[in-house]
Amino acid sequence: MKILLAASELEPFAGAGAFAASVRQLAGGLLARGHEVSVVIPYYRAARESGAGKAKRLGAKFSVPVGGARYSCAIRELRGANDLQIFFVERDEFFDRSGLYGTADGDYQDNAARFIYFSKCVVELARRMDPAPEILHAHNWQAALVPVFAAEQRLPVRTVLSIHSLAQQGNFWSYDFGLTNLPGAYFSPRGLEYYGSMNLLKAGILYADSVVLPGPLYVGEAQTPAHGCGLDPVLREQAGKLEGITNGLDTAGWDPATDKAVPKRYRTAAAKSANRKPWLAKAGLTAGGLQLLVVTDATTGDGMSTLLPALDRLLESGARLAVLGKVGAASLADMEFARRKHAGRLAWLPDYDDTTLRLAFAGSDALVCASPVSPDATVLLRGLRYGVLPVCAASGGLHALAPAWPAGCAFPFYTATPGALLDAARRAAGVHRDAAAWNAAVERAMAADFSWTTTAAVTEALYASLLARYGLDRAA
Repeated sequence: MKILLAASELEPFAGAGAFAASVRQLAGGLLARGHEVSVVIPYYRAARESGAGKAKRLGAKFSVPVGGARYSCAIRELRGANDLQIFFVERDEFFDRSGLYGTADGDYQDNAARFIYFSKCVVELARRMDPAPEILHAHNWQAALVPVFAAEQRLPVRTVLSIHSLAQQGNFWSYDFGLTNLPGAYFSPRGLEYYGSMNLLKAGILYADSVVLPGPLYVGEAQTPAHGCGLDPVLREQAGKLEGITNGLDTAGWDPATDKAVPKRYRTAAAKSANRKPWLAKAGLTAGGLQLLVVTDATTGDGMSTLLPALDRLLESGARLAVLGKVGAASLADMEFARRKHAGRLAWLPDYDDTTLRLAFAGSDALVCASPVSPDATVLLRGLRYGVLPVCAASGGLHALAPAWPAGCAFPFYTATPGALLDAARRAAGVHRDAAAWNAAVERAMAADFSWTTTAAVTEALYASLLARYGLDRAA
């Protein structure tokens, strides 16, 4: 198959999180299965400074309308790892900036124009490629209009939209609809309009041939008000096209047996324990019982309202806790007070680097997720790979990734309350006192297969089913 992936981030050129890595890994996995794969991203300043400056400008040029103006576009091409073909949409006015989406002061005010322009250029690029792509796979709200423009122009291609985060939807005021140059009928409940605003992700869900969510169990959860981020009515209406595909993990890059950040590399649960002492020294913690780890993100819900009230009882039981990452403004004072009160038993590293995270995984026993596990579950998968057992809220498809102990390796709790979290941690501590039982659970966690090989195979099957079901013709 000829496949074109459209995204706003791609490792190592732009983006520093799980999204950029997942696009790269998916492209590599599909390449390994024998497909012709290309990726197109904006030609950001960050991309140019990260190696894309070597990309050659292609001869083909075109222009696209964005509202009342028309903007030319240059396409650059670079061959990446494993000969992956990477295209860059070049327009300095939109992409030669210090940030991808904004600055510390907030989002760029013209983000609607920037990514409408990008999506239009992706469709024009697909039209000019030879051979033409059979599958056009867009990612997140920044590329969510690609299926819309492809359908409007009757492009003979099947479209897929992957949603890595439902919380980020590309929601703009209604006046920005004019930037799309679509007929007025598209600003309706059957198009881009959603509660009076323009919602790019909602439009992509309606017009894509298939919509991919991160994990089979999350497909059902996303259709509920609790987890649908306001789009649950749209997802329920489009339930027939929803697919749940669990994101993979870069198992070569996250491997405790080869990780240079791990003082004592290991392949077994017994060997893992040698990393506890280096981690305690790094975090400034004293030796104790169960070594707990929290990796938090204030922008997606830090769970501190659940964790902080349980801290006193949690640490009095002998456990040690390290919190990596920033917390929300409402929790700052309480977190600082707790850090001082529980010196030696509680460590807080709001600004941590990749090396610290890897050492934390190697030296910790359990990963505490006080808020629901994020759908892409990147931190959870990395923890499992390093033998860190989950003490997590049972949502986001947790059971599909880590079944509960004793058959599995997780210690879930089912209500987001301090008491429920504390109970789950106590269950984990009880098992931890039995070294044989704990090591067996750690071995199960480390043996789980979350490689992108599996993810790519499932994605390939989705593409094949779309082509078999619909072919390449667009109805008039």
